[in-house]
Amino acid sequence: MNKAGKIISINPPYAIPGSEVLIVCQNFKINGDDEYGCFFNGQKARLVGASDNRILAIVPDNSDTTEVEVYLQNAGDKSASKTIMVGKKLADNLHMVANPAVDPKDDSIILTRSGSRGQQLPITLLRLEKDGFLNEMPVDIMNPTAVAFDKTGQLFVTARADAEVCSINMDEEAIPYASELGIATGLAFDKNGVMFVGDRSGTIYRVESFGNADSFAVLEPSVSAYHMAFGNDGRLYVTAPGLSSFDAIYAIDKNGYDKIFYRGLGRPQGIAFDNQENIYVAASFQGSRGIVKITPDGKNAEVFVAGMNIVGLCFTRKGEIIVATNDTVYSLPIGIYGTLL
Repeated sequence: MNKAGKIISINPPYAIPGSEVLIVCQNFKINGDDEYGCFFNGQKARLVGASDNRILAIVPDNSDTTEVEVYLQNAGDKSASKTIMVGKKLADNLHMVANPAVDPKDDSIILTRSGSRGQQLPITLLRLEKDGFLNEMPVDIMNPTAVAFDKTGQLFVTARADAEVCSINMDEEAIPYASELGIATGLAFDKNGVMFVGDRSGTIYRVESFGNADSFAVLEPSVSAYHMAFGNDGRLYVTAPGLSSFDAIYAIDKNGYDKIFYRGLGRPQGIAFDNQENIYVAASFQGSRGIVKITPDGKNAEVFVAGMNIVGLCFTRKGEIIVATNDTVYSLPIGIYGTLL
């Protein structure tokens, strides 16, 4: 009998390095006399737990391909392999606290080095070009948090320490657009191009025109930030991470009335929609961490991408999902497209 057994499935099928995946298997023999393990493209993974039919493995961090062959080995026997998709590192040495954003003009990606509140770093905004070059933007802005493009392709950034949102001119100048927005974190535009800014202290503002901000909705305060995205139904979806493992995603209608869309997430952060109206959120779910996919009716959820310390995500026009941890961004070519691309 092959002591390595057989791999039945790997869940989730997408992951970033350092994450934990569940390998369901059959007849994987474990005893103290045999050398056994789980391998990703030939590299032995650290095991969190193992039994005859379940293995929890940590995805190694030095794979040079996104399609990774996983197999089990025991006492010289080797199982047939199965493939998972592992994110390719695009950039590191960052400080992301929310979603990255794809520039609709050239498909480059806007990233941040946010810093702690009140900390002025020399470079706080970066542009990752299509060729992989990380271009530092000489923009004087403290604590950039949310980044988003309006329907004309203009880049806007919230500056939480200064209670304002700024437009970015030619990647060189931050021009205040609206101020007195509290601890300005979340940022989103509706289908008409109207700006909404989230003050994590409990208020979401609607900015109808230059500098003109009015209170739109009131939610529970967040310990870190509001994260926001509009669905195709016209509602504004918001996460407000707290200290609970049972946090919610809120859906706010055009009149500012909110209801709970989904509850049961640990520290939900960045959110995005695909073009099938599924919602994706960086969160913990049922003890696993990563990007959680929730169906449009809010009835079903699953961990879609395994990952530690994920704070945000976005979709590209190439069908990639860009996954941002607090210091690194990865690309996963999974053939899913966002709602606004």
